[in-house]
Amino acid sequence: MSTINPGNPLRRSRSNKMIAGVCGGLAAWLGWDVTLVRVLYVALSIFSAAFPGILVYLILWMVMPQAD
Repeated sequence: MSTINPGNPLRRSRSNKMIAGVCGGLAAWLGWDVTLVRVLYVALSIFSAAFPGILVYLILWMVMPQAD
């Protein structure tokens, strides 16, 4: 796993998407595998009562610009 690249803006992915590309964009921004990000996001959403995963996903969908 690599570190966050400050020159790489956070954008939704066009190629690694299942719904809107949010997890694919997060994975590209973090330099992680997209499957790992999806599994961690779902696990965090299920096992944490304080993390409303669907609401956060919808907000990120609306706020994150799509990649070129």
